Amino acid sequence: MPHHRSPRWMRWLFACATACTGPVAVGQTTPRGTEGTLATIVITSRTDANGIGSSDAASQGVIDAESLAQRPTLRPGEVLEFIPGMVVTQHSGDGKANQYFLRGFNLDHGTDFATSLNGMPINMSTHAHGQGYTDMNVLIPELVDRIEYQKGPYFATHGDFSSAGAADIFYKNRLSGPLVQVSAGPHGYQRGLAANTATLNENFTLWGAVEWMGNNGPWVEPERLQRKNAVLQLVQGNAGDGSTISLMAYNGRWNATDQIPQRLIDAGSYNGKPFGRFDTLDPTSGGKTSRYSLSGEWHRRDKESETHVSVYAIQYDLQLFSNFTYAMDRPETGDQIAQKDDRSIFGMKASQAWNHHLAGIEMRSEVGTQLRHDRIHLGLYDTQARHILGTTRIDDVHQTLLGLYAQSHVQWTPWLRSVLGLRSDAANFTVNSVTRAANSGASQARLWSPKMAWVAGPWQATEFFFNAGKGFHSNDARGTTAKLDPRTGTSIDAVPGLVASRGWELGVRSQAIANVQSTLTYWRLRFDSELVYAGEVGATEASVASRRHGLEWNNHWSPNRHLAFDANLALTRARFVNGERIPNAVDSVASLAATLKGVGPWSVGLQWRYLGSSPLTEDNAVRSPAASIFNLRLTRDLHPWLGRQSDVTLDVFNLTNRRVNDIQYYYASQLPSEARPINDRAMHPAEPRSVRITLRSTF
Repeated sequence: MPHHRSPRWMRWLFACATACTGPVAVGQTTPRGTEGTLATIVITSRTDANGIGSSDAASQGVIDAESLAQRPTLRPGEVLEFIPGMVVTQHSGDGKANQYFLRGFNLDHGTDFATSLNGMPINMSTHAHGQGYTDMNVLIPELVDRIEYQKGPYFATHGDFSSAGAADIFYKNRLSGPLVQVSAGPHGYQRGLAANTATLNENFTLWGAVEWMGNNGPWVEPERLQRKNAVLQLVQGNAGDGSTISLMAYNGRWNATDQIPQRLIDAGSYNGKPFGRFDTLDPTSGGKTSRYSLSGEWHRRDKESETHVSVYAIQYDLQLFSNFTYAMDRPETGDQIAQKDDRSIFGMKASQAWNHHLAGIEMRSEVGTQLRHDRIHLGLYDTQARHILGTTRIDDVHQTLLGLYAQSHVQWTPWLRSVLGLRSDAANFTVNSVTRAANSGASQARLWSPKMAWVAGPWQATEFFFNAGKGFHSNDARGTTAKLDPRTGTSIDAVPGLVASRGWELGVRSQAIANVQSTLTYWRLRFDSELVYAGEVGATEASVASRRHGLEWNNHWSPNRHLAFDANLALTRARFVNGERIPNAVDSVASLAATLKGVGPWSVGLQWRYLGSSPLTEDNAVRSPAASIFNLRLTRDLHPWLGRQSDVTLDVFNLTNRRVNDIQYYYASQLPSEARPINDRAMHPAEPRSVRITLRSTF
């Protein structure tokens, strides 16, 4: 392999454990409001979690564990599709990070959407494949207690990658008891999950879970995906005063069927053999990845104040083999590349909040700091069948991002409140370019981000919101010191370390109709630049500023305790400032879901998801078709038969077997049999109808 990592992770975890088991213990999932409110909010249902007075923006909300259990997910990352307007797909093997779409962004693998798990960031900055790379395979969905989400750059508690939005995922503090779950499906799909909890004494609870999954998928070249996850968590104390230590481990490997050219699908054959939607042009694409983490959290809260401290350490490794242009650059050997990422991440968060008065006005203020340091070894190589032919670049990167914030919640009148905040972020990058010394160097960046929220009401169970703020995402550190193109040696310009965004939104949330929650939001967002670091070529792709605006309408109706309906619609207009279209900026997203639960032993969930058309070129001459898919979940309680809490679940994905695509691109590629590159659509199909059966038993 291009860079061999010695088996040091066990020594590393031991060292971190020794360092972190002192006065500050770690990772607990605390009740909603830990970092933004003083009051403890007990979530008893979705209506309570997202009702009047529960948030500071119409586009902010909570997804609880009960909601997550009602609809199937094909991949772990699809839990984010419960966020209204979010669509999660895949353009390669399922071991790779997903493709995310929200608010007119093709977020690629997560560039402008910040995701965390138990307080630890999932986004990877200065990543071998893509900036903000968000691999959700580390997640075990059954362990999730809640997902707190927000859209837009309006919240001082969130910094890097959060311009389009953010999702903070929290595992449960305690499990109800031993759990065993097994699943099976076509194409070699198998999954097992086991979890248990133990009360050590009146103050300590220990629980753990292990997961294994294997799948070949519908692909002509079997995916041979293997995913292994483990979690161990020690919880001390309670919601008012307590701490947690968490250990997590993930390992995955897979073969990948990357996107293929439309011209081959239309032809139906290649080299005298049939060629279809689920074929591949490079059967050796794929990868392997691992992530090991130790995290911890300590909190204390009372009626007047709240303190929260968390720390984390992560060891991450990725080897990824891809081929997107087939034989355009290297006709004799093919265009496969290898991307290597080996890093250690260390970070901490601390916040202090307190109630007070100013001129007789009730206020709650909070100050906080966030620190993240990455030590990264990166490599980009030309390969054939996973064998190295040449080296494009090798870099060692150290980068540190420090954020400080302050915000105050002010209750001006019984019907008017505000949140005023200010955030300061500083980034320091140090790059040692092993292959081109001229690209070595150091750079710094600073950014101030004011935030503001105003909430009026409620009147007739209706609230009105105005939010505004400045946000940012970090650029790849290698681009901030670059002087020479890593392949050609030609002169190139360095890029800024932090790229600012500015946005605002107007929203209304109403429960004026009994049992109905409805929100309507109009938003606008401008980015100083859309440039991204292209991991395939090892350099930054130039771009100009962009503007997006859109309308979101979300509805939840629970006519009774057995029945619930959700209807969401998001419309977006995305343009570069020169008027050109932004490729892959989807203009419409919609979803409908109906859930029937607790009717005798049966529960049913049916979901329709619609991903609209998008331009594939700046002039809008080529567009992708829309994609519409139905998913079904049917659950039967087996308790009367087995004498314990057990159930069997049938999940059907792509219920109507629609022939749609997860993603489309338009770019030049060349087959070995072609004399020149051809501009063409490249697509990755959505999986055909598949069925999975799950048996779960709680002892």
